[in-house]
Amino acid sequence: MKKSFAVALFLPLLAQPLAAEAPPYTSAAKIAFMKDLSSGAILYDKGGDQRMPPASLAKMMTAHVAFRLIQQGQLKLDTKFTVRPETWKKWHGPEAGSTMFLSVGEQVSVENLLHGIVTLSGNDACVVLAEGIAGTEDAFVALMNQEAKRMGLTNSHFGNSNGWPDEGVTYVTARDLARLAEGTIQETPDLYKRFYATTSFTWGKTMGGNQITQANRNPILGRIPGADGLKTGHTEEAGYGFTGSADQGGRRLVMVVAGLDSFNARIEESVRFMDWGFRAWKAQPLFKKDALVETADVQLGSARTVGLVAPRNLAVTMPRTASSNIQVKVVYNGPIKAPIAKGQEIAQLVVTTPDTGAQTMPLVAAEAVTEAGIFGRFWNGLTSFFG
Repeated sequence: MKKSFAVALFLPLLAQPLAAEAPPYTSAAKIAFMKDLSSGAILYDKGGDQRMPPASLAKMMTAHVAFRLIQQGQLKLDTKFTVRPETWKKWHGPEAGSTMFLSVGEQVSVENLLHGIVTLSGNDACVVLAEGIAGTEDAFVALMNQEAKRMGLTNSHFGNSNGWPDEGVTYVTARDLARLAEGTIQETPDLYKRFYATTSFTWGKTMGGNQITQANRNPILGRIPGADGLKTGHTEEAGYGFTGSADQGGRRLVMVVAGLDSFNARIEESVRFMDWGFRAWKAQPLFKKDALVETADVQLGSARTVGLVAPRNLAVTMPRTASSNIQVKVVYNGPIKAPIAKGQEIAQLVVTTPDTGAQTMPLVAAEAVTEAGIFGRFWNGLTSFFG
């Protein structure tokens, strides 16, 4: 029977007296949330589990579903979808909100539609992509909710592909939006980099025949070093919101703000919030990549134990001016049954600080462990019995 093991570690470098509390911050947004993806630490939480309408932030899920299908080989970037007259009529003109300026009967590639969604926030682009992928927008929305369930977005539901107000059918939380951003960044990194950092995109023509170029509304692009995503949103009901991410020196933050009352307020608060996340907090190194952290017991394997190593450089997030007492432990369900692949995640490093709570990081197998043969099982059982 498997049991949960927790092995406490003592790291003298970090066992220092508490010198300061968590850095103070007061957000101008009604809802604000920040997570350090490098350590798993939650740096700020103001209404992070409060349900809210996402507005165009819902388009992050539309793009994510498409990214996953592309990664799995089920969708190609050069596949073209036709703009249906009914779709154009519904999502054309000032009453239809943000637009890519698609035309009736136009054939548009998946790649260009994704630029239209991510960079231009086109409501028309979302529906054309959704209909092209799944046949109908409703069928695509089912894929969105299926993906939300897989990702553990336990307090979110989608009713359409573009976040258009639908009397409360579509709702999210800031925590779930941060988790969605994290999933896109980690699961489809190449597509994330390809689309989310684009500063402008040209599509469609004016009545006079001039090409239409629209800028990415992302308020931290070009204002915060390392900023490379994600998405803004605005409706009268939701106010002005933004989910953003930036990476500085291998330390990646994801932030969410919502309920701001103006376009300029969103810019100011997003830049101030992300800047605080990098300036007020620091990454204290714990283990370098491939460093042996602990060993775990193995069941029915060619070896009785397996090393647990860091898959990347691991660090704990701490206030920049503080040296905090921390608790570090390795947690796994064991003994771990063979076979085990080298690099397989089989344990977690859990770090607890007074300022952030638990920060959880993966630990992986240092080497492969095959299943033991009959003699090996007999020998392991015998040696286990005697000691």
